Amino acid sequence: MLAEICASAVAAAVLAGGTGGAGEYTMRADARFAPSPHHAAAKAVTYDRRLVPASSWIEVRQHTAGHGGTTVKLRATGLRPGHEYGAHVHRKPCGADPDAAGGHYQYRPSTDPADANPDNEVWLGFTADEHGAGWAVARHDWGFRRGEASSVVIHDKPGTKGVRVACFTVPFGWLD
Repeated sequence: MLAEICASAVAAAVLAGGTGGAGEYTMRADARFAPSPHHAAAKAVTYDRRLVPASSWIEVRQHTAGHGGTTVKLRATGLRPGHEYGAHVHRKPCGADPDAAGGHYQYRPSTDPADANPDNEVWLGFTADEHGAGWAVARHDWGFRRGEASSVVIHDKPGTKGVRVACFTVPFGWLD
């Protein structure tokens, strides 16, 4: 694990971000969740400590290749064992208010509820194992637009209707 505290998420991304050859972007960021609103400046905040306890850990990796699309990976530990979580890339950074992260990032922006789906968005739902660890991978043949993907929000259930229980501000990248 590269980082032990919330503030290290940006440092981890700086160390790993932007690596790769021409037409490629690779990023890794990790952090421990801090209770909100007491740590509003934290890069990873929990809004529900029953499901995402303070000091539980998250890692997000992104690899984007020019014509090969984008892969986003999520790993988390210290969560409620056996619980099924939803997780999505969101448009804005985290804040003390769970709604600060805005809506889901969409490849084809839309207000039609039918466009909130795993093909048009980055869905990273998972079930925490008996030790509270979970992981997910999403692959798409498209990449993020500049400045429009800023966080991963964990929801209390899979799909699109879950309550926001935690958020991690992530320095996602894009290829111009």
